[in-house]
Amino acid sequence: MIPFSDEELMAPVRRVIEKVRPSLALDGGDIDFITVKNGVVYVQLKGACVGCGSSGNTLKYGVERQLRIDIHPELSVVNVPFGMENQIDNL
Repeated sequence: MIPFSDEELMAPVRRVIEKVRPSLALDGGDIDFITVKNGVVYVQLKGACVGCGSSGNTLKYGVERQLRIDIHPELSVVNVPFGMENQIDNL
C-alpha cells in the first residue's frame, strides 16, 4: 500500500516527469502529466511516442521505473490516449 495520498504524490511525480522528459525528447517524443488517482500515475505520451512500438517499454522501464526508484516501489503508470483525458475513471 502506498503511504501517500494522491495529493501528496502530485509534486514529486511532476518532478520525475520533468526528469525523464529530456530522454524522450532525444527521440522526438514528449510526455504530459495528467493526474494521480489511487496511486496510479496517468500520463499522455506525445510526439514520436504516439504509435511507437516501444512506447510500452518507455512507460514501464523508463517512466514507471524512475517513479518507483524516486518515490515508491508500488507506483504504476498508465498512458491516456488522446481524447480520453476526461475518461480516466473508465480506463
